Amino acid sequence: MRLLIVGPLSGYISAAGKIALSRGAKVAQIDDIDKAMAALRAGQGADLVMIDVKLDVGRMVQSLKAERIHIQVVACGVGTDAESAVRAIKAGAKEYIPLPPDAQLIASVLEAVAAESHQLVFRDPVMGQVLRLADQIAPSDASVLITGESGTGKEIMARHLHRKSRRAEKPFISINCAAIPEQLLESELFGHEKGAFTGAVARRLGKFEEAHGGTLLLDEVTEMHPRLQAKLLRAIQEREIDRVGGSQPVKIDIRVIATSNRDMEEAVRQGQFRDDLYFRLNVVTLRLPALRERPADVAALAEHFAKKYSELNDVDYHGLSDAARAMLVRHHWRGNVRELENTIHRAVLLSNGGQIDTDAIMLTGMRLGPEPAAPQNSGFVIAPAHPPRPAGAGASAMPPGAGGGAPVGTLVGRTVADVERDLIIETLQHCLGNRTHAAGILGISIRTLRNKLQQYKQEGLSVPLPGDVEARA
Repeated sequence: MRLLIVGPLSGYISAAGKIALSRGAKVAQIDDIDKAMAALRAGQGADLVMIDVKLDVGRMVQSLKAERIHIQVVACGVGTDAESAVRAIKAGAKEYIPLPPDAQLIASVLEAVAAESHQLVFRDPVMGQVLRLADQIAPSDASVLITGESGTGKEIMARHLHRKSRRAEKPFISINCAAIPEQLLESELFGHEKGAFTGAVARRLGKFEEAHGGTLLLDEVTEMHPRLQAKLLRAIQEREIDRVGGSQPVKIDIRVIATSNRDMEEAVRQGQFRDDLYFRLNVVTLRLPALRERPADVAALAEHFAKKYSELNDVDYHGLSDAARAMLVRHHWRGNVRELENTIHRAVLLSNGGQIDTDAIMLTGMRLGPEPAAPQNSGFVIAPAHPPRPAGAGASAMPPGAGGGAPVGTLVGRTVADVERDLIIETLQHCLGNRTHAAGILGISIRTLRNKLQQYKQEGLSVPLPGDVEARA
């Protein structure tokens, strides 16, 4: 976690920095906005900017946006000045932190920005074999290709490789190749010179230069456009890059780790991925097994996530019941560790601080624990598990709703978009408008949920606000 403090480092702001340091963050400080922007363009990375509210918060936010530097901004100021807090939030700050700083509040903000723990939790011998291979190759500079289904923890494994490498004290930089449009990805990777295109107001270093001396993670590399694949191949082979609009090559010293949830060899056969780049990245391959292939990890991860989200939500943690643990181990886990994490987060919220039992655990396609006396409009799809359909049974033998959370007759004739919209709105109503809880129940990111809600607003739908229990779509 890299924190950049923008403003004079004195008094309470200095105390906030010390608290962040004690919580494991790497803290840097710059006096004003112009110097901060210059440092960020020059490759000084940051995961979070904490800016003194006395400075122009709006200018900082707009400068980052104009140069496509994706860093969250929080403002801080002395006391609980409501007007300052409102101005900062309206200017684009994600949060306002009153000073003098509260250690727990600083920790919560850092945790929220980090979004996930990078701790490797495992108990199953299958995962143990993968980890032993990872530890063996970590000290080398060889490129590593990490494959596995979505949600198996490929980025966490990449961070583990970096921590165990000789580059551990240098930057670890990650870029999601699937999340950035092709026309912007080149600049994000290789940087650009001033005037290279509209909006390039100054030279900016890309992820390759930002990762100099350290590790660069190319997440979902198979989603990269073939034109950029050729440029990436040259950068890895020659250890030099060309900035967009630049005339001189720039030497780089990095280790490349790439991830993909696709069958790489099939992508090569179909011409969607260059074979020479595949072989260049594939010096060593680590295949992360799906969660269903390592059942002993389910209970260990469930305990880890339960403790984590109990602490984050200020809920007393009294463990998982034996029945809940057994049901979790038996589940198929299509979404792997990510699905398990969302399930446990949801269970912590529903358990009300007691022991997490089967009635608090909602799994895909079923509800664990006693059947409710009557269907509940709970805001998320829940269907009881049905016995296997007898061989040769006709269509009429299928119980209503056996294939999902609602009777088939209520879904036929409706578009997927309509069903998705109703599910999102009803879940939000169930959560009294709380976006964070709704996103956890739905198993999507808060950013995805906000984008969907913004779309619905533009379509003229009424979207529940926090605490608005009467809102209806």
